[in-house]
This record gives sequence, structure tokens and C-alpha cells, in this order.
Amino acid sequence: MRLVIARCSVDYTGRLNAHLPLATRLLVHKGDGSLLVHSDGGSYKPLNWMSPPCSLNTEEPGEEEAGAGVIDVWRVTHKKTGDALRVQIYEIIHDSNHDLGIDPGLQKDGVEADLQRLLAEQVELIADGATLVRREYPTAIGPVDLLVRDADGAAIAVEVKRRGDIDGVEQLTRYLELLGRDPHLSPVQGVFAAQEIKPQARVLAEDRGIRCLVLDYDDMKGIESGAPRLF
Repeated sequence: MRLVIARCSVDYTGRLNAHLPLATRLLVHKGDGSLLVHSDGGSYKPLNWMSPPCSLNTEEPGEEEAGAGVIDVWRVTHKKTGDALRVQIYEIIHDSNHDLGIDPGLQKDGVEADLQRLLAEQVELIADGATLVRREYPTAIGPVDLLVRDADGAAIAVEVKRRGDIDGVEQLTRYLELLGRDPHLSPVQGVFAAQEIKPQARVLAEDRGIRCLVLDYDDMKGIESGAPRLF
């Protein structure tokens, strides 16, 4: 992982356009190719980012840019969509590289682990006639919570959360991209399952063809609550 603190401006072009004016920010370039742009606020959420699969290339600043004080230009391009994140760097305050090794993955809390277990036992909630292939199905970037097949044999990857937000959808998207490379699984459908799914996460999931499944924890444990389970 490379950490750079720099005075920079950032432009995103593609399905949407966005601009961050000149300011001091933290640039995080991860081993999976992703780039995240952080400010000193906003908790864990970056101001802008590019998710994998993507590649970072450096460019010489143009004459006008150099005259304005730009010393380096980063261009991060998404390999599938062609969306681009262009970072104009005016000054580098800190630049370091760190090998974090292989991460063991997030240890789920009790409720989230129970949700995964219960859903594995009740895969009919995912699709009629579905059968479980495996819990914690491995991928190169970590295991997807459940892999099941529907009545027609189509593969479905399921990510389970207590509260479903955009980060969870991004995580499942990365799993689907990797699983889709396996000819024995492709094409792989995606299901984002949670007790509560935030509206922004639902919009992003549906835009990417991922189905949302709302789970009733009490009902799955055998306690009838009357709350709807599937939307």
C-alpha cells in the first residue's frame, strides 16, 4: 500500500463527472489497484475513489499545468468502464510504501455470523429450489459469505450484512467480478442480504444487477415478527 499526502486537485470522468479543487489530501493506492482520496474528515469514506479492476499510470503535466505548479499527474482508469480519476499533484508532503501482507478478513459479530448461518440453512429465502454450495466460498480477495445454485443450476453469490451500505455492495461487486472468471460458475448472480439496506446501497446494487434481500432475524430464528422479508 502506498500512502501519499499531497496538495492536489482531482477530476473524475465517466458515468458521472466530479471535481475536487486544490487542497491537501491523503491518497491511498492499494495493492488491488484501487485509489482512494481522503480528506481530514468524513470518517472512513473517501471523497472520491476508483475501484478495481483499474490501473494507475503517471503522466507528465502539460505546459499549462506545469506553469500552474503541477509537478506530477496520476491517471487511474477502470479497465471495464473506461472511467478515469485524474489527480494533479502540486506538492508531495509525505510518500511511503507499506507491505501489509495477507489480511485474514473481517471477523463478523454474533448477529452477522448468525444471519449467515441461518441463511445457509434457509437458502430457499434466496431462491426457490436453491441449494447451498458452500459457506465462505474463497476468492482471491477473500471469501464471499455464501455460494448457492438455484433450481436451474445458476450460481448465486450472497453477501450478508447486519446493515447494508454502499461498501457492502462494492465488496460483493468485486467478488462477482472474480467469480465470473470461473467458467464453471459464470454467469454469477449477486444477492445483497441484510437486516436493513440503506437506500443509496439499494440504488447502487440494482444499478449493477444485484438483487437485495431484507432478512428478518427473529423470523429466521423461528420467532414470528410479522415484518416482511423480501423486497
